[in-house]
Amino acid sequence: MGKKKSKEILFDPLFENNPITVQVLGICSALAVTVKLMPAIVMALSVMAVVAFSNVIISLLRKYIPMRVRIIVQLVVIAALVILVDMLLKAFAYDISKQLSVFVGLIITNCIVMGRLEAFAMDNKPWASFLDGIGNGAGYGLILIIVAFIRELFGSGTLFGHKVVPQWFYDHGYMDNAMMLMPAMALITVGIIIWVQRSYMPQLTEKE
Repeated sequence: MGKKKSKEILFDPLFENNPITVQVLGICSALAVTVKLMPAIVMALSVMAVVAFSNVIISLLRKYIPMRVRIIVQLVVIAALVILVDMLLKAFAYDISKQLSVFVGLIITNCIVMGRLEAFAMDNKPWASFLDGIGNGAGYGLILIIVAFIRELFGSGTLFGHKVVPQWFYDHGYMDNAMMLMPAMALITVGIIIWVQRSYMPQLTEKE
């Protein structure tokens, strides 16, 4: 596998084939875990780890998995990795684990993970599959982080839980926009990101 192809596999999901803004996958977690920046980052890293390592495992086993039971095998691999991630979070980042609540467990049903196993890992070698998992996890995480940054900043006036909007603003009438903390605003924010992306990359619309 050449360097050019490796770079394409790794970086294509960040922009031209982003899982959320182009493939429209993983939208539910983008709405649920982006009220604060830190949980969004942890969720992004968790999904990246699960996608990357499940891709590698399925790629290694792909020649030995009967096609009629491949979905069951994929789900078992994903579930095992999600349980491991959940246990690590509870051990080393318990407060964030509580904030993420059931959404870590729901990585098992995340369309991005299953989609990459079916579309890529079942037909490609482990290294390429690993790069694909990292790239798609990073593309997913990029959108989560952007949405969480905007929602926390304008909804709470904080970043990572620390006040960043100067008190002078509040003294002169500025108010945090509580609407930014509602799930609907996450969807609207993602919609705006999609609009901006397609304005600068019209080829994405032409493909449809």
